[in-house]
Amino acid sequence: MTVTESPGEVRREYDPRLTNDELAPLKQQTWGSYNIFAFWMSDVHSVGGYLTAGSLFALGLTSWQVFICLIVGIVIVQFFCNLVAKPSQQAGVPYPVTSRASFGVLGANIPAIIRGLIAVAWYGVQTFLAAESLNIVFLKLWPGLAPYADVHRHGLLGLSYLGYLSYAILWAVQAALFWRGMDTIRRFIDFAGPAVYAVMVVLCVYMLTKAHWHIDLNLSNRHLSGWSLVWTLCGATAAVVAYFSGPMLNFGDFSRYAKSYSAVKKGNLLGLPVNFVMFSLLTVLTAAATVPVYGQLITDPIETVQKIGNTFAIILGGVTFVTATVGINIVANFISPAFDFSHVSPQKISWRAGGMIAAVGSLLITPWNWYDNANAIFWTLGLLGALIGPLFGILIADFYLIRGQKIVVDDLFTLDEDGAYYYRRGYNPAAIKAVVASGVVSLASVIVPKVADVLTWLPQYGWFVGCGMGFLSYWLLARSAKQR
Repeated sequence: MTVTESPGEVRREYDPRLTNDELAPLKQQTWGSYNIFAFWMSDVHSVGGYLTAGSLFALGLTSWQVFICLIVGIVIVQFFCNLVAKPSQQAGVPYPVTSRASFGVLGANIPAIIRGLIAVAWYGVQTFLAAESLNIVFLKLWPGLAPYADVHRHGLLGLSYLGYLSYAILWAVQAALFWRGMDTIRRFIDFAGPAVYAVMVVLCVYMLTKAHWHIDLNLSNRHLSGWSLVWTLCGATAAVVAYFSGPMLNFGDFSRYAKSYSAVKKGNLLGLPVNFVMFSLLTVLTAAATVPVYGQLITDPIETVQKIGNTFAIILGGVTFVTATVGINIVANFISPAFDFSHVSPQKISWRAGGMIAAVGSLLITPWNWYDNANAIFWTLGLLGALIGPLFGILIADFYLIRGQKIVVDDLFTLDEDGAYYYRRGYNPAAIKAVVASGVVSLASVIVPKVADVLTWLPQYGWFVGCGMGFLSYWLLARSAKQR
């Protein structure tokens, strides 16, 4: 096993309670724009991304309207990613360390733990989705395994024996890939993104050929107009932003490796609007082609591949979606909690140990039992996700408005009372008050419509509500504290 040398520069004056090799500022920042581009390809080209895009059709939008929402949404994501990327690229540190500037050197554990828990839940979900793809491959190669794919005949705790096998294989593969370090992960995503793209193009062309290139881009049986259409378009756009809210918050975990901020911005341009235009076209065209070919609209790529009778095509599709899901899982839901949990106790929890905590936690929550349950999703991912917006707003307000885009890197690693980010015993009262106030509003925007069945449109804007409240409340509180 190859383990790369210590990536961070741990200076003698850094407090060990705040420092380890992975959290310290990087010795070298080597990623170029292609690496950032490939990161976004891995993050976008997943079953979850495909399903999110496909779900917009259920809102009553035409294909062109869905396409517009996808592109507008991703441009918003690009804008915010450029904002959150700068402090980490400038300081060479991951997201939880950057958060010390706003929350305090100890208070930063608050956003770290929240983001880490969200990543653990999504890690389990994405691994389960990849396992479903692997099941397809196993059943095509060995049809005799079919009884073991039936949870009612051969299952335990809600998952079939074959499901456990597929989950275990993917769990081990992802853990092994992660354990080898960021260099190996970078090489994997550099390969995985383009490879998945190639197969998606083949699938799209195949479906269009089967449809004789005659498709109807109006896939909705509803006709929206006027303000109803406007609100639906806005809601669909917000859904796209919400889907990327997790990776967007901790994008600093990756931008820290970039050679320059301009490389990050170029990579984001290629990986988000440009890449997403192609991804959106492939998604819309492939979904549209399922109607004439199979007689129904299918927005799940796994189901589309399953309906193809060719063994090679099914295996190729299954392996591709496994690769795609592993890619997004590694970049969005493995690396993030690795930094987040390591941040809680740097000397006791290494980056690798933090990642393994996330991996074990994702198994213990048995995601297969609640992924298809809308209420379970709401009370877990929905409520945790509502807190992402406030954390994002606080980070941006602190870096751009309060600190004028400047970070004293060495002070991020000191518990000296005269350190810039020590505040009060390591916690910034302004950030704590802001996250509580904005968190209450953000959670209310999600819970009240759900419980009282009022303002049912509001939850889809939860990220924007939380981000705006976090930004405004922190700016007012921090400015007030600064003036005293």
